[in-house]
Amino acid sequence: MAEGRSRGRAGGGAARRAARSAPSFEVARFIERRIPDLEILDAEAIAIIEANAETVLEEIGVMFTDNPGALNLWRAAGADIRGDRVHIPRGLARSLCATAPGRFTQHARNPARNVEIGGRSLVLAPVYGPPFVRDHASGRRYATLADFHNFVKLGHMSKWLHHSGGTVCEPTDVPVNKRHLDMVLAHMTLTDKPFMGSVTDPSRAQDSVEMCEILFGADFVAENAVMTSLININSPLTFDATMMGALEVYARAGQACIISPFIVGGAMAPVSVAATLTQVLAEVLAGVAYSQLVRPGAPVIFGAFVTSIDMNSGAPTFGTPEASQILYGAGQLARRLGLPFRSGGALCGSKLPDAQAAYESANTLNAALLGGVNFMLHACGWLEGGLVASYEKFVIDADQLGVLHRLAQGVAVDEAAQAMDALREVGPGGHFLGCAHTQAHFKDAFWRSDVLDYKPFETWDEEGARDTEALASVRVARLLNDYQRPGLDPAVHEALQDYVTRKKASQPDAFV
Repeated sequence: MAEGRSRGRAGGGAARRAARSAPSFEVARFIERRIPDLEILDAEAIAIIEANAETVLEEIGVMFTDNPGALNLWRAAGADIRGDRVHIPRGLARSLCATAPGRFTQHARNPARNVEIGGRSLVLAPVYGPPFVRDHASGRRYATLADFHNFVKLGHMSKWLHHSGGTVCEPTDVPVNKRHLDMVLAHMTLTDKPFMGSVTDPSRAQDSVEMCEILFGADFVAENAVMTSLININSPLTFDATMMGALEVYARAGQACIISPFIVGGAMAPVSVAATLTQVLAEVLAGVAYSQLVRPGAPVIFGAFVTSIDMNSGAPTFGTPEASQILYGAGQLARRLGLPFRSGGALCGSKLPDAQAAYESANTLNAALLGGVNFMLHACGWLEGGLVASYEKFVIDADQLGVLHRLAQGVAVDEAAQAMDALREVGPGGHFLGCAHTQAHFKDAFWRSDVLDYKPFETWDEEGARDTEALASVRVARLLNDYQRPGLDPAVHEALQDYVTRKKASQPDAFV
């Protein structure tokens, strides 16, 4: 019997035997914040932005290109259709968005890895989309399927990462029209964390759904979200048929989509924060509303991927104060809609996992935690403006995600945290290293890095004076060496492999 058709079996006897013999490693549960959100928009600013977004939808409209079915759905809902441009009356999009859930479960094949998206949760997923990879030994090169497999394995082994993601790198050695099959198969078989489906063509989205029906069982997929997939809007104000076609497939199947403008401020949106937020809100309102026209109640996430442009070079910039302001504001707008919110990541423009990468990534990671993000794509591994997936930066970032977990807990004030007995025991002029409270709590009192170096200079020097990239390279090798594939019912694995083989054989290779 397939694993997904009997959720309690967790892959059958073979899987249980494999699990018993596998090295143990800890995986953290998704974050539940116990800290407040940072809100930078006052009531007047919110009212202006929301009113302006409605004006954009009504007066300027949005384009649904090469998609007569979408135009028909909008017309039936009461929109004014002029060619491919949809003019949405004030309040219509917002009212349609009301059927989308404020929080939903994305199921993993291992139920212990399920995640809750929305409310006070934060789910962390790795980098998405780079055509290149970089590692300490080989430098920058085109990504291969072997690299893709390695990143899925690193994600599986990363304690603080809750989600396997989607296109963690683009395997350029596999035909364009077939690589989605290998990527989805890798997420299904090399990890038991939740994952994302393909969006590069509606037929590939359908393949992803059908593979999930093999993994989980068709009845289970019909009633539950087992994928979260990224639907980018062609900013400004354009919804192309490819992305909307993938959205339609997923919405009809009850699978979750991130509706996300992809904005470089100054090029694809105005340079001001308020105007960019107006455009973001208008685009998300239209996209989420359309998902609900396709299937009321389909799970969706309010996305905001926004960066600015360097006016000297034309290159995108990351970790800037304006990007953080947009993230904070978009979070407020998402919460007012009652929708889960996606933004953030360990974003940077640096070519190497260096100081620039660290500063820019930390700025965005902290903003995402404080801004109320519920689903964070690009949480680890992003380099060079998203062109590169870096092995070393993957493990550096994944290590730092533990800081977000600790910050999100807030400050405990229970009896143990108050430590009054310790204060009485030590008294004036003493030290706390040997007191009973320290002995009871030292193992988990402070977050500890698995990558960064805190050794004395002499020890560090004797061990080769390694910088953070070199230390991360050692950790990459150790994690990949320790990796063992999580158990999966052999019959399910065989059925998935057979599906991929038949699909690949049904069409010629295409590399464009």
